[in-house]
Amino acid sequence: MKRKFFGHLFGLLISIGLSGAVCAQDNQAPGKPYSVLPGDELQISVWKEPDLQLKVLVRPDAAFSFPLAGDISTKGLSVVELQAELAKRLSRYISDPVVTVSVSKILGNKVYVIGEVSKAGEFVVNPQVDVMQALSMAGGLTAFADTNDIKILRRTGARQTAIKFKYNDVLKGRNLEQNIILQSGDIVVVP
Repeated sequence: MKRKFFGHLFGLLISIGLSGAVCAQDNQAPGKPYSVLPGDELQISVWKEPDLQLKVLVRPDAAFSFPLAGDISTKGLSVVELQAELAKRLSRYISDPVVTVSVSKILGNKVYVIGEVSKAGEFVVNPQVDVMQALSMAGGLTAFADTNDIKILRRTGARQTAIKFKYNDVLKGRNLEQNIILQSGDIVVVP
């Protein structure tokens, strides 16, 4: 009897674990590698070079400094592309450098939720957060929120645009295309 109980318990735990793994996989960006952003903390190491094992912070201008390589721009680069760029620059001084770059803290992908939400503020998010998820992170809407006049402010260079979002439509499963993926720096305004 005991053996049968533990067998069922083990099976249940395995299926819960597998369903969690499937959910975690669904949250990853499909096919697009993470681009390094200003504010991210990088762990960089060059194999067999103890003086080149550093944590660096990506500056607001999307660059960082690294010994022997100088200033390196991360603008639009994935971690793999950044590794290749560092290896190329270091190859002037080190024969066949083996460079490893990892993002130790994702701090650059920030969105802001302001207005009639429970917890307005700045949120560090993964690259695939949509409007509804951001509103949820902010604790949801207050009773006074104008659910049909929510806007997402997005800056592209010197230009800022306002994207309309009707909360009730999305809640009812209509006009789901407006539940867009937020970009770093987006501001969700709930009047």
